[in-house]
Amino acid sequence: MGQRLERFWKRFVPCFRTNTRDTSAYALHYLSAQLRLERERNFTHIAQATAMSSQNIHHFMTNSPWDARTVLWQVQFEIARTPGLEKGGVLLLDESASEKASAKTVGAGRQYNGRLGKVEMSQVGTFLAFAHLHYNVWTWLDGELFLPEAWFALDKAQERQRLGVPQERTFATKLELGWQMIARVRENGLDFEVVACDALYGQADWLRAKMHLAGVVYMADVPVDTQVAPVPPERPADLIWTLEDIAAAKTTAWQSVRVRPTERGMLCDPFACVRVFTWRDGQASVEWLVMRKETDGTTSYALCNAPEDTSVEQLAYWKCVRYFVERAHQEAKSEIGWDELRAQKYRAWEHHLALTILASWFVAQTKLSFVLHSPADPTLKDQLQIDRLASLSIANVRTLLRAVLPLPQLTPEEATRQVVRHLFNRTQSRKSRLNKGQSPPT
Repeated sequence: MGQRLERFWKRFVPCFRTNTRDTSAYALHYLSAQLRLERERNFTHIAQATAMSSQNIHHFMTNSPWDARTVLWQVQFEIARTPGLEKGGVLLLDESASEKASAKTVGAGRQYNGRLGKVEMSQVGTFLAFAHLHYNVWTWLDGELFLPEAWFALDKAQERQRLGVPQERTFATKLELGWQMIARVRENGLDFEVVACDALYGQADWLRAKMHLAGVVYMADVPVDTQVAPVPPERPADLIWTLEDIAAAKTTAWQSVRVRPTERGMLCDPFACVRVFTWRDGQASVEWLVMRKETDGTTSYALCNAPEDTSVEQLAYWKCVRYFVERAHQEAKSEIGWDELRAQKYRAWEHHLALTILASWFVAQTKLSFVLHSPADPTLKDQLQIDRLASLSIANVRTLLRAVLPLPQLTPEEATRQVVRHLFNRTQSRKSRLNKGQSPPT
């Protein structure tokens, strides 16, 4: 496993070279720490765990001019050319928010935080993930920091400069950022069957129209109050059906569809698929309305632009893939330390994104290799009614890495030096705040 990680890193070494330096060694240490540490995956703790200078790690992540986008491009390039993943993958578009202590962090502001379920001081990113359900692997692909419109006001110019927001960056909605990422992935040659997104993106007829015109199949969740029509409408006012009306209609045919295997067996839910008309980007359009009765008793709805002859089984399969974006977000945060970033600057956010995606892709590759190189075992079929073991989890990969690359055990002298250094830095920070007339943090 240690050799696998080193071989993986070597492929990306050129991504971390600048005009004057090769900073790839710091990338390996940062990546390795993200995958081995259990908590506090901030610059200081990562430096301590890898016996690196905290100042050097901080400079590598916050100031070094290596291009994060080159890392993302190579990840997408590799996925597109990985045997087994070149066909049948899906893209998952979603956002994720991280709670912040103040508005001094780039992009931070009072905005909706889905994780907390309320408006709070947060930093929000839009993310694109890739999943291949046949092999049960997924990884983050791309991301964009959402900057609220207030961040582009004239009185924010100095703050944008301080935090390193690129001058060419202008206000873009989450929908526009999502489309930019989808377009980039297509340009990079990554093939996928469908783009799945939640209702924030799905209810935007502009985005659905963009994808349809580009030949992209989408499965877009929509809110229950979305209205549709049985015949082509001449105007939006002609949308007379509610989604609940269609779900409750006697003519709507529901059928049980096997969704996917779970730890408790095969998940089967009732689905119904109906052809309806919507008003999409200024004109009448025909789409599939895909409905699913969830295990909690609720019904969820999605619109899809797949061809008319698409089977119910295929539509149901696509309707359920958003489960994997939740897994991708959860693992990036809890297992790789995405939301443990404590830096304020724009470049640090992009660099942390690149290394988080790199860690995510390393895990996906490892899981795929396990599947492809684990032959069927007839004894398992006799004992457990299956012919091969379950897929590796990210926790399994991290456990194996910690075994071959154990975290350093501090001597009492080393621990003392770390504590003294920490206390000195805290005192220095407090003195700096007081000199600037700021109150110390509570």
